[in-house]
Amino acid sequence: MVAASLLALAGCGGAAHDPAPETPHAFAAPASAGPSPKATTFETVEVSASIPFERTTVDDPERDAGVTEIVTPGALGTKVSTYRVTRVDGVEAARTLVSETVTVAPVTEVTAHGTREPQAAAPAPFVAAEPAAQCDPNYADACVPIASDVDCAGGKGNGPAYVQGPVRVVGTDIYDLDRDGDGIGCDK
Repeated sequence: MVAASLLALAGCGGAAHDPAPETPHAFAAPASAGPSPKATTFETVEVSASIPFERTTVDDPERDAGVTEIVTPGALGTKVSTYRVTRVDGVEAARTLVSETVTVAPVTEVTAHGTREPQAAAPAPFVAAEPAAQCDPNYADACVPIASDVDCAGGKGNGPAYVQGPVRVVGTDIYDLDRDGDGIGCDK
């Protein structure tokens, strides 16, 4: 009879079988224990990093055009970044920037670029040679005789005097020795 009572309680006794018990979790297996809690730690980390310097060029009227020179050398700066690091079971899980501080400012490199145009060298002042006793002072670099007419030696003139050129006209070309007007006579 005990067996019949147990079967009746279990719903297996002689008649129709009851398909589901009223409390579905009554016979469920006990819940397994979940994962153990993970160790979470927090720490503050400081990281130093270089800050690159900038470069700039300035025009310098005190330097000749085309001449360049670094007048201020560039220098790297330094910054320190502070982070809050979260670790779970010793593995970094998150990193949050807390602050950033420039400890050494970078120095901008400055290059001077010359803009001054060099002045043309002044021509040497002309110093007329003292004319020889019989040379015309209107000409230099060769003695042009003083005569009623002077022509270039080897030319088509009929004299009476001739000069072996070239000669530089420094005054009035009274003998018309500079036919092409370039300031030099008997050069052709």
